[in-house]
Order: sequence, then C-alpha cells, then structure tokens
Amino acid sequence: MTYAEPPLREPDLPRTAKVRPTALRTGWTTGACATAAAKAAVTALVTGEPQTDVEIGLPAGRRVGFAVARCDLEQGGPAEAVVVKDAGDDPDVTHGAHLTATVGWRDDPGLDLDGGPGVGTVTRPGLGLPVGGPAINETPRRMIAAAVAEVVDLAEVGVRVVISVPGGEVMARKTTNRRLGILGGISILGTTGIVRPFSTASWRASVVQAVHVMAAQGERTTVLCTGGRTERAARALLPELPEVCFVEVGDFTGAAVTAAVADGQTAVVFVGMAGKLAKLAAGILMTHYTRSTVDLSLLGAVTAEAGGPPELVAEVAAANTGRHAYELWEAAGLLAPAGDLLCRRVRQVLRRFAGHRLTVDVAMVDFAGSRVVASSGRWTA
Repeated sequence: MTYAEPPLREPDLPRTAKVRPTALRTGWTTGACATAAAKAAVTALVTGEPQTDVEIGLPAGRRVGFAVARCDLEQGGPAEAVVVKDAGDDPDVTHGAHLTATVGWRDDPGLDLDGGPGVGTVTRPGLGLPVGGPAINETPRRMIAAAVAEVVDLAEVGVRVVISVPGGEVMARKTTNRRLGILGGISILGTTGIVRPFSTASWRASVVQAVHVMAAQGERTTVLCTGGRTERAARALLPELPEVCFVEVGDFTGAAVTAAVADGQTAVVFVGMAGKLAKLAAGILMTHYTRSTVDLSLLGAVTAEAGGPPELVAEVAAANTGRHAYELWEAAGLLAPAGDLLCRRVRQVLRRFAGHRLTVDVAMVDFAGSRVVASSGRWTA
C-alpha cells in the first residue's frame, strides 16, 4: 500500500457550520466591560450623580449599552463603578467578573490608566505592553480613552482611571497568564469588544502570543503540546527548558509553527497523541474535530510499512478513531515501529510547512501522557 505526500491544509475559517437548534449568545470582553465601568465612573464624577447605565462605542463603531451594577461617589471624588461581565455562552473563566473602575481627578491634563487588585502586572517582554505596567491590552486602552473623552476634554483636564477585578487573582490561575509573565491577576483583553462563543480566533491568538513571549525571552526552541497531559510528558522529556518554551497549542499547530518561523526560532518539538499526529501526518495543520477527520488510509499505509500483516492493515484502515488504530498496533506488538513511522511523517510535514527553516522533533505519548511510545528519532520508547 502506498500513500502520496499530502498537501498542507490549514483553513482559516470553516466554510460550513453545524446547524444548532438555538443560536449561541455572544458576550462582552473584559475590555468592553472595563470601558463601560470607566465611563460610568467618570460621568458620575462630572455630574455628581451615580449612574445606572452607560453607552460606549466598540472599535468597529457600534454603540452598545451596559447596566451599571454599582456606582458610588464620594464628595469631591473619587467615583467608582462596577460592570459585571457577561461572556454569553462562551466558557470564559471571567464570566461574572466585577470589572471595577475607580476614577479621580489629577493635576496634569490627559488620562492616567492603571491596574488595581485583580489585574495582572506584566513582568516579561513580548506582549506589546510595558514591563511593570498593568496587563491592559492596546485595544481596551484605546476604548477606555475614547469613552472618557466622550465625557471630559482630556486636553484640558486630567483623569486617573484604575481598573480592578475582585477575585482576579483566583481567576488568573485558570489562564496562561503566569506562563506569559502576567502575575497577580487577569488581563483586560479584547479586540472587538465582543466575545464570540467558543471562539477559535481567541485561542489561536493566545497560541501565537505565547510563541512571541517565549521568543522575547531569547529562547529558540518551541515545544508544542496539545493539552495538559502531553505537556506533562513534554516537560519530562525536556526538563532543561524553561516553562515559557512549552506552548499548549490545542488545534493550532500551523499558527504556532508560522509564529515560530517569524520569530526566528531554530527548533520545534511536537508532543502529541495518536489522533492529532495522524491528522498532522496527513498535512492538516488545523486539527479540531469539527474541521478535520483522521485519515485511516494513511494509518493503514503506516501499518503496512511497519510490517503489519494484511489483516491488521485492513483492521487499522477500518478503525473507528486514531486511538482505535493505536490500540490495534499495541495489541499486535507494532506500536513502536508504526508510531515511529507516523512521527517521522509528521516531522516531514512540519518541516515542509516551515519552509525547512526549523529543525523538528516529534514524540507520541500514551493516552495518560505518562510515557513516550514512539518518536521521530530523538527519543526511544
């Protein structure tokens, strides 16, 4: 059985989508909520009246309204307003967070924006933000400045805005902030102001950002892992590398490799399980289950090349999943040779995708992530 070299595929967006019985509800980014809270607080400061609702502009020009959960005003300032984040139907760890803006006057004209408790502090370069400053990204900064400028003339008066998030330190434990060098809380994020449910765009962006941060530390080896179990295995394989080198890539291998090439990386290591490796070996660089399937004919070809008998080749080619094929190899005592061949195919695909500007090593781990069962040659099972 022969198998032709596959074309490389990394579709940007799905052309079709499964029809859902009910449309998923969009939500608001932390940046949009912080902007709304800031505008409510500065409006209260100017008018002397607590605000119950507020309207802001999104980057695309749309105007949207927010309910103000709390708005307090001390005599002479400062004013404080809270907007509760609604992430819609997105499984966002910051859903329900109380984005809080504390606003007061300052002597010099212009806006002074800072982070308070629950907003992370940037400790590493590579994020496009000043080291030592708050983790408030560029788009939310612009949104907050524009919203405040709708209330006061910043060329004439000075305003200090402090964004805080009660409980943000705990929320941040469920994010990649610490690895990126953002300590003490969450990031104030958003490029559109809108959270799209189950957004692949945001995950892809976080993968690319993680590669950029690693490169900014002077590291030149990117280790791509598909999830927590494969990351544990990868870190056991490469204990000499710092934590920042390990990127949980999920389904966005192509985006990560492209970023590694752009950042001048010299090496990529991919650690994964059978299903993802089978998709990559077929030239599919975006491996989400809704966008691609395991090419079982490829796994049948690998089985034959590894010396499997015709009946095993047929069984693998008719397997239910990549994991099923793995189990068939394991039961036949063919896991190591077939797995090694699969890893070598993945290495060829990734090197070709990178324009041969990176060295590539690939390792397959078991489904517990506890041991390496095959590799492209660097490790032995």
